Amino acid sequence: MSKELKPEGEGGLVRVLVRSSDFFGGFMRKGAVILCGGKSSRMGRDKASLPFGPELMLQRVVRLIGESIPLENVVVVAAPNQSLPELPATVSIARDEYEFGGPLQGLSVGLRALTDRADAVYATACDVPLLSPAFVDRMFELLGDSDAVVPFDGEHHHPLAAVYRPALLPQIKELLATNSRSLRSLLAKARSLEVAIDELRAVDPTLATLENVNVEEDYLCALAAAGHGNQLHGS
Repeated sequence: MSKELKPEGEGGLVRVLVRSSDFFGGFMRKGAVILCGGKSSRMGRDKASLPFGPELMLQRVVRLIGESIPLENVVVVAAPNQSLPELPATVSIARDEYEFGGPLQGLSVGLRALTDRADAVYATACDVPLLSPAFVDRMFELLGDSDAVVPFDGEHHHPLAAVYRPALLPQIKELLATNSRSLRSLLAKARSLEVAIDELRAVDPTLATLENVNVEEDYLCALAAAGHGNQLHGS
């Protein structure tokens, strides 16, 4: 079984166009936070436990993340009393401080768990079964000296397909203290790098990493794209 963790107690967005030569060297300890404590209200059931081929949704996302990041540096953040599918023994489980506190609270819990193990952390929801490990790798490569790097589609940011440094924890604490629970508020406050999504197609041509499964139709489309089109919901 995976290990469960007990809780402890100047910026702005810069937009860049990424070229194939825009990589940053140096050793980086990588981590990942997978958030799965949301309400799943539009789906009508816990998305983490949706069947997906031979796996459940969360199991699949953990496996894909594990192709880019050591599983001992992967933290799943769940709601206080949420049941989770079986996960690899080296994956850590942390709990939101209170139920449905939003993604900024979840990111805070995950970053605290990884402070001593990771220099930078990829944050994702658990409902991205088509996630590309190469996309995750590229986001780390683009971080450079920034505190965060986030995909941008021209109108919206994708803060749950982004990389954050644990050094942002004091800023997150300040935001949460003012009841600001949006990841976008953190990106606006931090030294953040904005990457046009079209510049990420070299590693994820259809940008499937950005496709969340929110409703039944999304779920069935993702199953079909992964070659599990004959799998019935709930089977």
